[in-house]
Amino acid sequence: MPKTIHAPLRREEIGTLRAGDSVLLSGTIYTGRDAAHKRLCALLEAGKPLPLDLRDQVIYYAGPCPAKPGDPIGSCGPTTSGRMDAYAPALCDLGLIGMIGKGQRSAAVVEAIRRNGGVYFAATGGAGALIAACVKSAKVIAFEDLGTEAVRELVVENLPLIVAIDAHGGNLYEEGPAAYRKSTL
Repeated sequence: MPKTIHAPLRREEIGTLRAGDSVLLSGTIYTGRDAAHKRLCALLEAGKPLPLDLRDQVIYYAGPCPAKPGDPIGSCGPTTSGRMDAYAPALCDLGLIGMIGKGQRSAAVVEAIRRNGGVYFAATGGAGALIAACVKSAKVIAFEDLGTEAVRELVVENLPLIVAIDAHGGNLYEEGPAAYRKSTL
């Protein structure tokens, strides 16, 4: 049975999640991909304010397709998270509590998640149209010139995710294959 959680997230709630848990996420999250992350970190390095407060927030690594008339968003599947690994530790240290994407994360990101009591969720790749059905509203809040890579604020309802890396360092990308190898011996 999936656990229901609401964004912005609470660290106490995140602390109860374990790698492999299924969750349904509702609330406000933000999109951001490579170009947006690069700009966010450039602002940090320049000592300038960010266009959003990252504390307790979730960033979904996605660049949504344009919406059809009447829809809040087009297809909105996850992108490969490793492309944000150079930027994620700094953002986690600022209070970013959750990330959504697909694929493994670097050791530095896993440590930043553990150190900050955060979580990394895996979304199903190839299911962008189904994920878009969970999006109730979307608006660009930063870097509009980046087009699909602009930072968007999304309101989502029952977005299905898997806890891939938990606040304690549990890592489904390591534990899952190990459990499988053990079961086939």
